[in-house]
Amino acid sequence: MMIFNKPLYIYLYPFPKKLTLTQKQILEKEFPFYKKLSNKKKIYFEHRVKGFLNYYEFIGKEELMITEEMKIIIAGTYIMLSFGMRHYLINIFKVIIIYPSAYFSNSNQQYHKGEFNPAMKTVAFSWEDFILGHQSTNDNINLGLHEFAHALHFHGMKSNDPSAILFYDEFNKVITYFKDENLNKKLSEQGYFREYAYENGFEFIAVILEHFFETPHLFKTQYPELYQHVSSMINFSEKNFDELQSS
Repeated sequence: MMIFNKPLYIYLYPFPKKLTLTQKQILEKEFPFYKKLSNKKKIYFEHRVKGFLNYYEFIGKEELMITEEMKIIIAGTYIMLSFGMRHYLINIFKVIIIYPSAYFSNSNQQYHKGEFNPAMKTVAFSWEDFILGHQSTNDNINLGLHEFAHALHFHGMKSNDPSAILFYDEFNKVITYFKDENLNKKLSEQGYFREYAYENGFEFIAVILEHFFETPHLFKTQYPELYQHVSSMINFSEKNFDELQSS
């Protein structure tokens, strides 16, 4: 159900799932975003992280041992990106594959740092690059946000749940900045978004979401209209960004 082009409600958890103390401590340590949430929203965030851990399978490659911290950081990244969405668990992917470092992908016979493969229902990461992007919070490069953005984009194209509809409707406004030759040229010349954003529409939205989370105030100052479209696309609360930047 939608009202004013937004889901009628986002969080409705009469019996929220609980994380262990250790898991919550990892969130506190690794996510300023989570740390600055209200107590009520922390409960919602924890519930969603637990739901993510229960819903998706994690597989380590090349003898990589997947730790609880790795799973929490990956889950927290996805939940942060999708926190404004009513339906946050999507079946576009079912498995998360983690390699120690860049790996050779059979899908296109190239080395990758990460990829979303809808045919195989997988999201794959180089842990070395994932954690580097997670720890570098203002360079606008975040592998986890990037690949999960691809998954949410694909979900928006295929699903009719309210959050997917909202995502795709606003995406069509955002993508105008890529398709319009003059707007595209202007963005490219100004240099805020890295060049990889202009590869295609899928990369454009993924790179933009990296910038949206890592340097939101700069994004809003330089491109207020585009910023608002992206904010609406993921149904995100402006207040959460203000809290994040105050940490």
